[in-house]
Amino acid sequence: MFADDRAAIFLPERFPLRWASAWGEDEYGLWMTLELAEAQQRFRWIAPGSFRMASPKDEPERYDDEVPHEVTLSEGYWLADTACTQALWQAVAGRNPSRFQDQPGLPVEQVSWDDVQGFLGELNRRLPGLEARLPSEAEWEYACRAGTKTPFSFGENITAEQVNYHGNYPYAGGANGVYRQKTVPVGSLPANPWGLYEMHGNVWEWCADGYGDYPTTPQVDPRGAASGDARVLRGGSWLSHGRYVRSACRHRSGPGRHDALIGFRLALGPGKPAGRQSPA
Repeated sequence: MFADDRAAIFLPERFPLRWASAWGEDEYGLWMTLELAEAQQRFRWIAPGSFRMASPKDEPERYDDEVPHEVTLSEGYWLADTACTQALWQAVAGRNPSRFQDQPGLPVEQVSWDDVQGFLGELNRRLPGLEARLPSEAEWEYACRAGTKTPFSFGENITAEQVNYHGNYPYAGGANGVYRQKTVPVGSLPANPWGLYEMHGNVWEWCADGYGDYPTTPQVDPRGAASGDARVLRGGSWLSHGRYVRSACRHRSGPGRHDALIGFRLALGPGKPAGRQSPA
C-alpha cells in the first residue's frame, strides 16, 4: 500500500523489486522497505550528483587525510535510513554478537568487516536480486552531507540532542552535552536533510573501500584502495569526541576488528529508483 496518494505518481503499477514489502514517497523523497521475519529496514533513494568530498582547509579540528576533491556519483543507489539493527542481523545470521542488547532496535555492533561480508552473502542468497552491499566511502559521505557543506549535516556544530557522541568532548568550542555511554535505538535522533538517521555518531559504519590517500583531481564513482589491510570506517560512535563525528572524518581498521563501537549500514544497487523504471 502506498504511503500516500502522491506515491502512485512516481511508482510503477507493478513494483520491480520483489523483496520490497512497502514503498512510497514523503518529504524526503522515495523510500522502500525490506521485511525479513519480524525485522524491517527502510531504504532511501539517493539520486546521482556531485559534491566536494572531505573538508576545506579552514575546517576546525580536521585531519590531514581529508584532502578536498570533487566527486561525481553517476548512478543513484538505495541506502538504509538507519544502521543495521540487531533484529535484522539476527534474522539473517541467527545470532546477536552485540554488547548492548537492551532492545532489538539498537544497532548491531561487534561485527567486523569480514562478518558483514558473510551477512551480505546470506541476505542476498535469501532475497535474489536484492544486491545488498556496503556503500563506498564516497557514497557514504555524499549521503551524510545530504547537500550540506558544513562540518555536520546539522550545521557548523552539534548538540547531544542531535548526535550520540561523547558529550564531554564537544566540537570546536561547543557546549558540553550528555554522554550516554552506549548506543541508542536507530531512528531515535533527528534525521539529516535526506531522511537518514544517525549518520553522525552512535556506531562507526564500515564502508566497502580499502583505506588509501585521496586524489586531488576530480573523480567519478571513486572506490578506495584495492589492496592493503585496512578498511574505511565513517561517522563516529557513542564514544567519539566531536571532531570524529564530522561528515569528513575518516577512520580505518583491519577487516577483522570487532568492538562495541562498530556497525554498518546497507546499500543496494547501483540502480534506478522505482519511479524511473518500466514495470517488470
